[in-house]
Amino acid sequence: MGNEAEPGAAPKHLRERIPHWRLLLDHGVLTDEILNHAYSGSGTEEDPYAVTWIPNDPRNPMLWPKWQKWTYTLIMAVATMAVALVSSAYTGGVRQFMVQFDIGTEVATLGVSLFVLGFALGPLFWAPMSELWGRQILYCATFCGFTVFNAACTGSKNAASLIIFRFFAGSFGSSPLTNAGGVIADLFPASERGIAMSLFAAAPSLGPVLGPIIGGFLGMTEGWKWLMGLLAIFSGFMWIVGSLVVPETYAPVLLRRRAAALSKVTGKVYRSKIDIDKGGQVSVRRAFAVSLYRPWLLLFVEPIVLILSIYLAIIYGTLYMLFAAFPIVYEEKRGWNQGVGGLAFLGVLVGEGLGILWSIYTNKHYIKVQKKHNGFAPPEARLPVTIIASVLLPAGLFWFAWTNAPSVHFMASIAAGVFFGAGLTLCFLGIMNYLVDAYTIFAASVLAANSVLRSLFGMAFPLFTTYMYQNLGIHWASSIPAFLALACVPFPLLFYKYGHRIRKYCKFASESDKFMRTIIEQTMQARNQQQASIPQTRDSGETQVQSNAGTPPAQYKEEERGLDTGDEEKAIGSATPKYHAPESG
Repeated sequence: MGNEAEPGAAPKHLRERIPHWRLLLDHGVLTDEILNHAYSGSGTEEDPYAVTWIPNDPRNPMLWPKWQKWTYTLIMAVATMAVALVSSAYTGGVRQFMVQFDIGTEVATLGVSLFVLGFALGPLFWAPMSELWGRQILYCATFCGFTVFNAACTGSKNAASLIIFRFFAGSFGSSPLTNAGGVIADLFPASERGIAMSLFAAAPSLGPVLGPIIGGFLGMTEGWKWLMGLLAIFSGFMWIVGSLVVPETYAPVLLRRRAAALSKVTGKVYRSKIDIDKGGQVSVRRAFAVSLYRPWLLLFVEPIVLILSIYLAIIYGTLYMLFAAFPIVYEEKRGWNQGVGGLAFLGVLVGEGLGILWSIYTNKHYIKVQKKHNGFAPPEARLPVTIIASVLLPAGLFWFAWTNAPSVHFMASIAAGVFFGAGLTLCFLGIMNYLVDAYTIFAASVLAANSVLRSLFGMAFPLFTTYMYQNLGIHWASSIPAFLALACVPFPLLFYKYGHRIRKYCKFASESDKFMRTIIEQTMQARNQQQASIPQTRDSGETQVQSNAGTPPAQYKEEERGLDTGDEEKAIGSATPKYHAPESG
C-alpha cells in the first residue's frame, strides 16, 4: 500500500521540488519518485494500481511551505472580497443611473438585488464543476466572466442592459464564495485552519461595507462609468494574479490526473485510490443533479439547517438593506453628499474587524475543548461566541433605529454599527462552523442551501427598503430588522443546550454523527497502534512516523472538508462508512 505523509507543517526537505510553472500547467506532473513508487495493486483493469500521495509528496498541497499556503490564502480572500465589494460599490453611482436612464430608486436598486441573486444561482453550477474539473480552471474561467461583465456594465446604453450585466457578473463572481474556501481546506489541516478560515469568512462581509465607502466618492467625483470601470480593472487584476499564482489544490482531481499520467507513461492501469474507494468517478449528470436538489432537501427536512439558515439570511438581508437605508438616513435626512454618506459604514467596518480579532482569540478556547475530546470537539462547542453575537445584533440595530434622527449627533447612530458589524461576523463564523461540524459528510450541500437562502434574502431586502422607510419613517423602519434579530436570539442558545439531542432526530445530522463516531473510534485505535510502534521505529533509525494513505488519521483530515456528492449517497444507511473524498468547496 502506498504511504502518505501526515498533513501538517511542511517537511524541511520535500522530495524533488516541482517548478511553479509546472504546478500551474501540468496537474499530472511526474517525478522519478512518483513514477517508481510501489503503489498497491497489480496494474490491471480488475486490480489497478491505487494512486495516493507518496511520503513528502511535492505536489501534496498540505505539505507546501507556510509562506506559500498563506500567499494563496491571501489571494483567495482578496478575490472573494473583490466580488463582495463589487456587489455594493454599485450603490455609489445610483443617483447618476437614475438621472441618466430616467429610472426610479426601485429599478436602480435592481442592480444590487440581481447581482446578489446571482450569488444564489451560481454556486449550484460551480460547485459540481469544481468537483469534476478542479478549482484552478474554474477560478480562471469564472473570474474571467466576472471581469468581462463588469467591463460590459461600463458600456451599458440603458438600464435594462446594465441590470442584466450585473446579474451575470454576480453569477460568475459567486464562484470564489464557495471555491476559495475549498482552496483553504485543501491547504491546511483542521488544527491549523482556524485563523485562515476566519480571515476568509470575513471577506464576504468586509467587501460589501467597503463598497459604499469607495463607490460613494468615486461615483460623486468621476461618475458611474468610472466607478464601474474601476471595479472591472480591480476584478481583472485579481483574475490575472489568481490565474498566474494559485495552482490546482483539489486532491481528488490531482490524484486522478496523476493516475492518468502514470497509465500513459507505463502502459499499466492506475486509478486514484479516492475514486476506487468511491466505486468510480461521479458522473457529470449525477454531480449536477445532486447539486441542484440536495440543498433544497436538506433545507426543508433538517430543522437545524432551516432555522440557522433563516437566521443568517435575516442578518445578510439586513446588511444589504442598509445599502438602501443609509442614503435615506444620512443623505436625504441629514443632507450629506454621496461620498460622506458612504463613510457611515465605517462603524460596521470597525465592528467586523473587532469580530475577526475576537474570533481568532476565542479559537484558542475551542482548541482546548478539542483537546479535551481527543481532537473531536462536539459541534455545539462552536456556538458560545454566537450566543454573544446574537445579543449584539439586535442591540446595535435598535441603537441605530432610535438614534438616527437628524437632531441626534451622527456619531451615535454610526457607533451602533460597531455592534452590528461585530455581531454579524461572529454569527456568520459560529453558525457556519457549527453546520459544517454537525453535517460533516453533507457539509457542502448544507452550505449551498444556506448560501441560496441567504442570497435570496439579500436580493429581496433592498427592494422594499425605500417603501418601508417612506411609510414607517426612519425609526420604525429601522426597528423591523431589529425585531427580527431579537426573535432569533434564542436559536444559538437552544442549539447549544439541546443541539446534541435534536441532531439525533434529524436524519442527515444523525448519519453524520454516526459517521464521526466511527471515525473517532478508528482514529483512537490508529493512535494507539502508532504509539505502540514508536519504540520499534526509533530502533530502526527512522525519525518520521508515516501514516498509510488508508489509515483513519489521514482519512479524518480529508473528511472534515466534506464529501463528493456521490459519497453523500453512500454514507446514508451505513453506520460504518469507508474512506470518502472531500467535497468541493
